[in-house]
Amino acid sequence: MSESSAEVGGVPVTALKRHAELSELVEDARWRYYVLDQPTVSDAQFDAWFRELLALEEAHPALQTPDSPTQKVGAPVSGDFAKVQHLNRMESLDNAFNAEDMAAWMARAERLAEGDPGPYLCELKIDGLAIALVYRDGRLERGATRGDGRTGDDVTANVRTIKGIPHRLKGDDVPSLVEVRGEVYIPVEDFARLNEQLIEQGKPPFANPRNSAAGTLRQKDPRVTAQRPLRMLVHGIGVWEGAAEPKAQSEVYERLREFGLPVSDLTKVVAGLDEVNAFIEHYRVHRHDPPYEIDGVVVKVDDFRTQRELGSTSRAPRWAIAYKYPPEEVNTKLLDIQVGVGRTGRVTPFGVMEPVEVAGSTVERATLHNAAIVVKKGVLIGDTVVLRKAGDVIPEIVGPVTALRDGSEREFVMPTHCPECGTELAYEKEGDADLRCPNARGCPAQIRERVFFAAGRRALDIDGLGYVAATALTQPLPPQQPVVRTEADLFDLTLEQLIPIKSVVRDQETGLPKIDPKTGEAKVVTFFSNVNGEASQNALRLMEELERAKQVPLAQVLVALSIRHVGPPTARALADAMRSIDAIMNASVEELSSVEGIGPRVAATIKEWFEVDWHREIIERWRAAGVRMEDEPAPEKGPQTLEGMTFVVTGTLEGYTRDTAADAITSRGGKVSGSVSKKTSFLVAGENAGSKYDKAVSLGVQILDGAGFEVLLNEGPEAATEAAVTPEP
Repeated sequence: MSESSAEVGGVPVTALKRHAELSELVEDARWRYYVLDQPTVSDAQFDAWFRELLALEEAHPALQTPDSPTQKVGAPVSGDFAKVQHLNRMESLDNAFNAEDMAAWMARAERLAEGDPGPYLCELKIDGLAIALVYRDGRLERGATRGDGRTGDDVTANVRTIKGIPHRLKGDDVPSLVEVRGEVYIPVEDFARLNEQLIEQGKPPFANPRNSAAGTLRQKDPRVTAQRPLRMLVHGIGVWEGAAEPKAQSEVYERLREFGLPVSDLTKVVAGLDEVNAFIEHYRVHRHDPPYEIDGVVVKVDDFRTQRELGSTSRAPRWAIAYKYPPEEVNTKLLDIQVGVGRTGRVTPFGVMEPVEVAGSTVERATLHNAAIVVKKGVLIGDTVVLRKAGDVIPEIVGPVTALRDGSEREFVMPTHCPECGTELAYEKEGDADLRCPNARGCPAQIRERVFFAAGRRALDIDGLGYVAATALTQPLPPQQPVVRTEADLFDLTLEQLIPIKSVVRDQETGLPKIDPKTGEAKVVTFFSNVNGEASQNALRLMEELERAKQVPLAQVLVALSIRHVGPPTARALADAMRSIDAIMNASVEELSSVEGIGPRVAATIKEWFEVDWHREIIERWRAAGVRMEDEPAPEKGPQTLEGMTFVVTGTLEGYTRDTAADAITSRGGKVSGSVSKKTSFLVAGENAGSKYDKAVSLGVQILDGAGFEVLLNEGPEAATEAAVTPEP
């Protein structure tokens, strides 16, 4: 009989073995996470193991014994603190990972309650450390970690040092005995500062805020805890005696807030599944708006009587569930550290990793910034590393999982010469963190990156010149010669030059050739010709776009030239003040410095750029090809109705781009900023306004929609105040 068909007690041997293997993995992970504060697997991996355990036990109920990890809460308590019994068992939460899971949980709750158990309270799931506080006669008596749910570590001395936790509750109606549960965390900004301090002291940094909070709360010396920026938010009660008990979760939060306990403002009571899903989706988009890290949303039946009717399983309440967002931190293997060359010559190390799913996308490359950062993070080639990708932010290697090293890892050595042109690397000036390739004119990588950048939306806005096209023009397959050797060649291109080009496809993040997994060789494309050897639509579109690009405003031409420190705002200021490329090129440092927003250092950099012969050649070749090198004379200033006021523009406004909306404001004397602050006069918010809208609401900044913006421009700020949007509570 084969092993796959053999059974023990009605359970296949393969299932028994896999259950035992998973149980060991889960128990070890819990011990390292909860007790040692040294996790060696990511939350995503732990969740995957745990879901597989649950599936095995659902298929084979005999596997679900009291010793199974699925029937336990947390982990064994550590041996460093006194042990205390919780007044009421602290439970874990079951998880939902998608809309189907959420709907299934709500359907079960409706069946058990024999009707709609709503309303529901939605709150953010803070990625912190669970804690229970006991107040007797209003005084803080004890603070304890969750431990295994029944017994926790007594960390009272450390809890007393946490800012925001009252030692005595306020009010006359305080219960004689109350146990409150919550989450201890370190705010994101404070976490970054804490890690900087640890690195300066030569100590290893924490991998994430949750680990730093756990490690800090378990310090044996409360004086160390007191120096760390711990905070707490309360999210429930375990015991309530000696006072009228509230009837709902939301009512408890109001009472606890009155007592002086820290309670989140980011909660909402909703009616049903659609509103629950809307709350989940809102914070999926605005995940990084709160000052602390979250990994999901907790949904609870609000009414206490209904909670009691629904009851609990052996480890989790049936009246609450945690909806978990895709993980933003995972563990993966660092296979190599290589370097890429950017348009300014900056040489940047990046990690090459085993592909891994994080924040909804597959990642196999992550920046390491410079050689000093590689050392600072302490990563070695061959390490298992923590990889973080927050939303659309570039993936980042946080640090190594040192507990998994086996001695085969090796240090990264920064190259001394450019990997693409062989030029010796150097620092531009003393004290720089970044090595650069000084061969700006001839380095293929820098030319490729500058051509791609010049075609960008805020520069020449050439739709047909993406990364594949930029590579083909500057680095065709040998023995072909580049048809674009510098940006100067760009507007002299012909269809005859484009058609024969073959090129290796390169990765946009690293500049390295992409490998075809079937052949093991670099991918090659004929981007500008079709199967008949005629001009492709790509080639025809590029020629049309190049012709159109000759008429872009001067500010966009300045951006396209890749002058250091001259991004769109500086380019617009230069163009508005001087109106022509010749005026800018011939201006002194003092004259350039007189332009608003341009200091002496940037002015000197601009002046130096225009003094280089081959830079001037680009300008003259573009001019000869018909590129517009000056703007129309500045129009006479109209009424400066917005003078002295600051605006932020966000979202999509009908009839305006972000730039034309900004121009409409600045032409009336107003200033446009990229971030909302208390000094912001108005936020102009179109569709999909995002986090800036929420920031404006929190600061009480006046908000204008599209109609209100028209009122502002046509009738002035006083009329706009009356037209301002009233945010929903």
